[in-house]
Amino acid sequence: MPRPATKSQLVEAAQKEYTALEKLIAPLTVDQMAHPPAAGEWSIKDVLAHLYEWQQMFFRWYEAGLRSEMPAVPAEGYKWSQLPALNQQIYETYRDLPLDKALRLLRESHAKTMALLESLPEADLFQRGKYPWMNQNSLAAFINANAGAHYRWARAEIRKRLKTK
Repeated sequence: MPRPATKSQLVEAAQKEYTALEKLIAPLTVDQMAHPPAAGEWSIKDVLAHLYEWQQMFFRWYEAGLRSEMPAVPAEGYKWSQLPALNQQIYETYRDLPLDKALRLLRESHAKTMALLESLPEADLFQRGKYPWMNQNSLAAFINANAGAHYRWARAEIRKRLKTK
């Protein structure tokens, strides 16, 4: 799927992908969502918590930028080349989170993401390097990566987990 090139495309992609994610998980049981299909694998709940934490990291980056601070991106002690280790740390942090809380946190985070997206002028969304932490990327690229594109990734991961149960 091509990257959204306008604010309306970004909003539409994020909401469409989130709605598809909610539709996919709606009929699932607690057991299907809360237990990994095999030892050492993430459960569907873990995938949802992963989405939540990446959105929270984005909000921390964005809010630091508003304060003219330079946040650790992607996270303190991690480089972009170390995403598997960072994702494992996120898993360790949230693995004991109850399913109902993971669902609530993701829903709240999605709503916050959409509210921010709706509030930002299109020019701010697509301006490259608006904040130093972004390098030469745009807010739209970060939002897409942590909303629409990430929701699409999550659906693929969830379908894989459902096939192995």
